Amino acid sequence: MKHIAEEALDAAVGRGASYADVRVLDTRDRYVSTKNGKTGTISSSESLGAGIRVLAGGCWGFAATDDLGRQGLERAAALAVELARAGAGAKDRDVVLAPEEKYEAAWTSPCRIDPFTVPVEENLKLLLAIDAELRRNKGVTLAEASMVFTRERQFFASSLGSRIQQSRTTSGAGFAAHSFRGNDIQKRSYPSSFGGQYQLAGYEMVERLRLLENAPRVAEEAVALHSADQCPEGEFDLVLDSSQLGLQIHESIGHPAELDRVLGSEANYAGMSFLTLEQLGRLQYGSEIVNVVADARLEHGAGLGTFAFDDEGVPAQCAPLIVSGRFTGYLMSRETAARIGLPRSNGAMRADGWSRMPLIRMTNVSLLPGEQSLEEVFEGDAIYLETNRSWSIDDRRYNFQFGCEIGWEIRGGKRVRMLKNPSYTGITTEFWNSCAAIAGREHWVLWGTPNCGKGQPEQVMGTGHGASPARFRRVKIGAAYSG
Repeated sequence: MKHIAEEALDAAVGRGASYADVRVLDTRDRYVSTKNGKTGTISSSESLGAGIRVLAGGCWGFAATDDLGRQGLERAAALAVELARAGAGAKDRDVVLAPEEKYEAAWTSPCRIDPFTVPVEENLKLLLAIDAELRRNKGVTLAEASMVFTRERQFFASSLGSRIQQSRTTSGAGFAAHSFRGNDIQKRSYPSSFGGQYQLAGYEMVERLRLLENAPRVAEEAVALHSADQCPEGEFDLVLDSSQLGLQIHESIGHPAELDRVLGSEANYAGMSFLTLEQLGRLQYGSEIVNVVADARLEHGAGLGTFAFDDEGVPAQCAPLIVSGRFTGYLMSRETAARIGLPRSNGAMRADGWSRMPLIRMTNVSLLPGEQSLEEVFEGDAIYLETNRSWSIDDRRYNFQFGCEIGWEIRGGKRVRMLKNPSYTGITTEFWNSCAAIAGREHWVLWGTPNCGKGQPEQVMGTGHGASPARFRRVKIGAAYSG
């Protein structure tokens, strides 16, 4: 991989690129699923290629190839330079990059049990056992379970002199019970929606989830929701579980903090952003107990946004986005950092494969733990919501509505009744300023979001979001499904 990267780099610089970097990426994945007692999907793939990014004439050019011989690399490098020069005629400014050091490093993510050494038959055996346990409850009409594993080995080389080798292994697993009754469909997922939990780990993560042990409870809740009361509509104190809060962070903090959206160079899928430059350091984003970081370092946790270097060769960092409620930082690239006068990128550039150009992406965007006990978060009266069911947010990331799979009425700090079809809505800054309590470190979980889409052609990226259960004052609840 090093030899391939250096050949491609030499070819790009030799054709006049003022800057160039090359990513050679070898990816392997496996997906296994079951549905109602039968095998659903078993798939695996491998991919090897190189992406070449250059600056020429003050403009970016990019080309990729899976022909890794000398001629294939030279053709791709020539195309990247040609595209940059062609684009230079339409540019409104020269691309300027914030300074960065050169690095020589090798890094491998934590992985105690290589998931690709575990036979597919063993994967299926566990998933079918979960499936059978879910359908033991006669009210469950559809049971689904899945596992997904990915390994990425990457070599990065740049004209700055960096030579960086990284290997990342990710694992994900989860299941869902669906219950159909008349015109009503109810669902419960474990340990979260969108396929479960995903982390930077080996097969040991699957073992930690205790999937089979939790199947009876999840099935029982899915069926019981049919008999539950409809979630009331009105303004109530709201308590969110940590997985739902992770998605709230993703949509209403992570996406608007992407600096390319703010500057208008990206607007696909998630839109642009209300976090205009004049608000940096001034906007009171949330209450004083709200502290949010974008942290790609392993010490933050083994999340889907954890790495040693981003795809520009910038080291992983902890970047404060919100400090004591005040908006303090963006997710940046070398280009966008220089554009707003900052001395360095905070390392948020990633691509979802060798054939895609890196974009600003969330790392692990996390709400730091609070100082309240779980009892203090739940004290008094509130509505408690778990597990995302639906989401909607405007293209400035300001007005939002979320639906959840299950709710509970809290009276005097205790659950008194189950609620079905719960939802809540709000305005981003009003919502975060209403945050009144955040549970402590012992309840904090770093959740994986595997399906964040951005860019055209679309890139799907995994991100991490750490959170503890938290309480928000007087939130509008129940309108989405009130009819």
